This record gives sequence, structure tokens and C-alpha cells, in this order.
Amino acid sequence: MAIAVTGVAGTLGAALLTQRGADRAKRRELELGQALQDARENLALRRGCYTRLYRDARQFATALGRHLHVLRDRSPGEDDVRALEEAKDAHRNHWSEALMVAPDAVIAPGDTANQALTRVYGMVKRLEQGDARPGESLQSAAEAQHELWALIKVMRHAMRRDLGVAGEF
Repeated sequence: MAIAVTGVAGTLGAALLTQRGADRAKRRELELGQALQDARENLALRRGCYTRLYRDARQFATALGRHLHVLRDRSPGEDDVRALEEAKDAHRNHWSEALMVAPDAVIAPGDTANQALTRVYGMVKRLEQGDARPGESLQSAAEAQHELWALIKVMRHAMRRDLGVAGEF
């Protein structure tokens, strides 16, 4: 009788251990699935953020160049000023978003580009208002605006590298 009880207990114990192992394996599978889903969502979030930031950095740099052309030809009108301000605001908003989701490897070149965009914007606005600092001219502002493109390219490369799509250009 004792052997029969031991046999039944052993059989039930083995079934219980098998069930526990299966439960643990299922839990690990669910956790892995959730981690994969989280990684996909994070990648999609960064991709969208980087796309908007890159587009808006380019549009801001372009708006600065256009505004400089306007300053050469005439006094900027309300539409000219609004176009520049909208480009600046869009870039600022997406830069703020990037600061919350991008790794340091993207933030560093992005910050360099952002500071340069802001510096050129300040020059352009001072020229527009007739309050240029020593050494600031339409020519120096145009040269600084032209240098923005290389900084934006470095930022783009860092974003692509983070997304796993970077190649040597």
C-alpha cells in the first residue's frame, strides 16, 4: 500500500512539476513577446520623431536662407516673418520631442545642429531689426546658414545609425 501511495504521489508530483515548467515557459514566452513589441514600438516612435526633426531642421534652414534673400531685396512682410517663425517653432517642437526619446549618440549632433540653427536665427532677426552685432552682415549670416547643411547631415547620419539603417555615404 505504501508503494502505491508513493507511486501515485510521484505521478502527481511529476505532473505538477511538468505543469509548473510549462507555466514558466509560457510566462517567459509572453514576456519575450512583450519585450519584442515594446522594442518595435520604441523603434517606430524614434523613426517618426527623427523623420519630423530632420524634415523640420531642413525646413528651418531653408526658411532662414529664404529670409536672408528677402532681407537682401526688401523689408520682410508679415508673411515672410510668419513663415520663418513657423519653421522655427516646428523645429523647436520636434527637437523637444527628440530630447525625450533619442539616445545620447543622437542628441549630441542634434544639439550641435540645433544650436547652430538658433544662432543663425538670432543673426537673421538682428539683421532684420537693424540691430546687428559687430561682424554680423548678410554675408556672414549667409555663410553661417550654408554651414547648417553639414550639421544637419551629421544629425541625420546619427539618427539613421540609431535606427539601424545607416550606411556609409
